[in-house]
Amino acid sequence: MDYISFNSRDYKYKYPFGAIPNGSVVTLRVMLPREILKNRVSLKIRRDDNPNFDTFDMYWDCMEGNDFEWWKIEKPIDEQGLYWYHFEYSTAFGDCNITQNDAGISQNNNDGREWQLTVYDKDFTTPDWIKGGVIYQIFPDRFARSGEPIKKNVPKDRIIRDDWGGEPGWRPNKQGKVLNNDYFAGDLKGIEKKLDYLKDLGVTCIYLNPIFEANSNHRYDTADYNKIDCLLGNQKDFENLCKKAKALGIRIILDGVFSHTGDDSIYFNRKNRYKSIGAYNSKESPYYSWYKFKQWPDDYESWWGIDVLPEVNEENPDYLNFITGENGIIRKWLKLGASGWRLDVADELPDVFIDALKKAAKAEKDDALVMGEVWEDASNKCSYGYRRRYLLGQQFDSIMNYPFANAVLYYLSTGVAEGFTNRIIDIIENYPPQVLHCLMNHIGTHDTVRAITALVAEPVGDRGREWQCDKHLNAEQKDLGIQLMKLASAIQFTLPGVPSIYYGDEIGMDGYKDPFNRYCYDWENGDEELREWYKLLGKMRSCCDALIDGDFHVVSSSNGCVAYERLKNDEGVLTVVNRNDYDIEFTIQNMHWDEMVTVVGVSPEDNTFTLPANTCTVLGWGEWAEKWCDIIN
Repeated sequence: MDYISFNSRDYKYKYPFGAIPNGSVVTLRVMLPREILKNRVSLKIRRDDNPNFDTFDMYWDCMEGNDFEWWKIEKPIDEQGLYWYHFEYSTAFGDCNITQNDAGISQNNNDGREWQLTVYDKDFTTPDWIKGGVIYQIFPDRFARSGEPIKKNVPKDRIIRDDWGGEPGWRPNKQGKVLNNDYFAGDLKGIEKKLDYLKDLGVTCIYLNPIFEANSNHRYDTADYNKIDCLLGNQKDFENLCKKAKALGIRIILDGVFSHTGDDSIYFNRKNRYKSIGAYNSKESPYYSWYKFKQWPDDYESWWGIDVLPEVNEENPDYLNFITGENGIIRKWLKLGASGWRLDVADELPDVFIDALKKAAKAEKDDALVMGEVWEDASNKCSYGYRRRYLLGQQFDSIMNYPFANAVLYYLSTGVAEGFTNRIIDIIENYPPQVLHCLMNHIGTHDTVRAITALVAEPVGDRGREWQCDKHLNAEQKDLGIQLMKLASAIQFTLPGVPSIYYGDEIGMDGYKDPFNRYCYDWENGDEELREWYKLLGKMRSCCDALIDGDFHVVSSSNGCVAYERLKNDEGVLTVVNRNDYDIEFTIQNMHWDEMVTVVGVSPEDNTFTLPANTCTVLGWGEWAEKWCDIIN
């Protein structure tokens, strides 16, 4: 007897779908064969911080034909938090549990797992300006240099490269250390000069990797949170960049590295570069209490054991005030023009620090964006032995969406469509909608292999930099890679959330891990066809409300083909992707098929079209689609 007792993704069983605000009611319905039931069906539910389940009897609702019964409960949830639930029913042979197998669907035994229910603060809001836009991530040293006169006060131990586009330094010195001290001298004025390019690409938000003074080219070893790094410019350059970007409808968000500083900083000063008395220099230093010394001065906790990155105690009152106080770092740079912060290694920051940072950001600008770097499902993330509460309303507005990135790259690199949409809906179901619609949907960052390389090149595995350094795509790989980047970006731009372009992805830049994913932007030899594709997708994002906060509806996900819709009111978008090496025929079941306008890809004849191998089609309907021809012309 085939039946489904419960499906958390079907309104017949659960309403509303997904996460809910506290103080609301969730309706749950279970269907069971009449012949096996004895007299009781119960909901078993517990809040994450309570090891014991509470039991609530469900009541008989109605019949489904002659053989099945529906049981129902309308359960108020007053407290925000993460909840877990399953069902229990009695039979003549004893009690049995209904647990989850996969994709929200039940199995009637004790071997499955509980369903998750995220209950967020009913007053939780996120910034509207980020939704429906396009993020562009820039590694500042490698995007664009202005050609302005040589910067002043550049430390003598920095190597300034004059071969823009050359291989980034990576080889260890005689002491076996990689110093990361070669610079290509990209700067803030260089970014400013490229604002029109970014505007033309459809960009509405620039995410900058660290820009504060630091003694490495990646600048994740902050030396002074109060100063722009000298090679990037100065505070005035930053203010000008923010002003000119905002005039074009582009916001700037900064990278906050607050779990550690550099050892070569005014705060630690291990190399005596600064006149200040750092924590390494004296226990009387005003910064001594910031750090976690085991035995001063040489034995201290450092980020992942890397001694040039000493960890800070984020709960130290002096440090907490320095970063999040009324005159702290967070508010200073927002006041000077930034629109938000991305927090590096968010799972290593304690709740008290994130709470204070969020309050500081919103106090300065109520629409400031606070985004966390979390590589897993952030709704149920555990770190350092306890559950995090990132998405309940008091902490992050947005998250770097690695689960989406992993799903996209796996599907397009393997051609396996089965499971793709389930991975997407896992996040949609678990995240508050306020968060969902401003997620940073990337397919690659400064921390990962370039997307085009991940899609078509040999996996890097555990191979070192010696193997990675001279690996670039051959002509055949490049051609396929460009095709697959079009598919990846079409998915990015049509999924819930905000697509994020890692600088150079739009022209097909390749490369394995750091530093080979951090080559200089190739302004001379980029793939123009791919760039035009991204521009077209950016125009689509700018005019279609369904892509801001429209519902996500799966059409199919099998046999190499993925198809889904975004729906809002009377508008919509249908995305169909063929990752097979052969053509497929696709029939549109949507009632609006005769009104559809082709955004990219092939156009249907009647309600059917042939989709060539490794291509996609995006179709739109509604008022925005009627205007599409005028928009692109």
